[in-house]
Amino acid sequence: MTTTLPLSREQVMAHRRRVGVLDERLPSGPEARHQAAAAGLTDSGPRAALLSLHARVEGTRSSDWEAPGLVQLWGPRFSAYVIAEEDRATFSLGRLPTRGARRELAEDLAERLDAVLRGREMPYGEAGRAVGVHHNQLRYAALTGRVLIRWDGARQPTVRCVPPPPVDTSTARLDLARRYLHVMGPGTAEGFGRWAGLHGRSTLPAFEALGPELLPVRTVVGEGWILAGDEASLRSSPGPAAAARLLPSGDSYTLFWGPDRELLVPDAGDRAALWTPRVWPGAVLVGGEVVGTWRRAEEKVTVTAFRALTAREREAVEEEAVGLPLPGLTAPISVRWS
Repeated sequence: MTTTLPLSREQVMAHRRRVGVLDERLPSGPEARHQAAAAGLTDSGPRAALLSLHARVEGTRSSDWEAPGLVQLWGPRFSAYVIAEEDRATFSLGRLPTRGARRELAEDLAERLDAVLRGREMPYGEAGRAVGVHHNQLRYAALTGRVLIRWDGARQPTVRCVPPPPVDTSTARLDLARRYLHVMGPGTAEGFGRWAGLHGRSTLPAFEALGPELLPVRTVVGEGWILAGDEASLRSSPGPAAAARLLPSGDSYTLFWGPDRELLVPDAGDRAALWTPRVWPGAVLVGGEVVGTWRRAEEKVTVTAFRALTAREREAVEEEAVGLPLPGLTAPISVRWS
């Protein structure tokens, strides 16, 4: 009988920062960008993926969200994502039902879209009209792995079709579950479903198939699972945390629901400020802890702290803010504290 491993909050947070590349930035390069995008980089807020890269990779440039080897698609929860091209099957086919009406719809839309585009790239409103559906329905076609998008945050996304990934749906689903458990763990089948945008009991077969790779654990918010390969990381002593990081709305480090949020942000009031009913703000990390939120309007960054920060901590946050590699600004970035 496998013993349930008790894990402290400090162990879990240190592991998540370590695998999420938030304690120390990686040297710039394709491998670093791919590692930073292991759980996908949400890009539903204009250039959020770029800011997630900047938090993890040295020397990130304003154009690196579309660097060679990275692609954009409608990923989990049909949000815009930037991922490594080699992970296209994981973030598309990993969410495709194995059978049923939704799969048939996705495959039919992908076929019809490919026939309309004939190798071209087209604004998705125009593409939807050409296919004969509301353009938002084209998001279902992305489940097949055949549809990529390009969205610069200002205009309507464009769509293009590519060959289907040479991976079966079950293999892709298992890899997606492993990504979730590695970067977001400890996790549960329900948590995986919320993160990946999967419904009902469709996540259970993946967790059952991963059974030999999993270890049961218990944290202050309940029981869950980790990958056995991550046990050493979770047991190891925390390393030094970064002085400060500004994470955009939807960054993988904060992409939680339910009790998982309590582990990341213990105070209920602070959780309400970070995970708002509408558009979430970004998260301010200082010394590895979420200590506030931030929002941006053009070059103006507004930071709201949950507690009084020291002069050195405020300086570290401001240094991160002015270094954001944002394109198209007409004035230097300034920081306002509220």
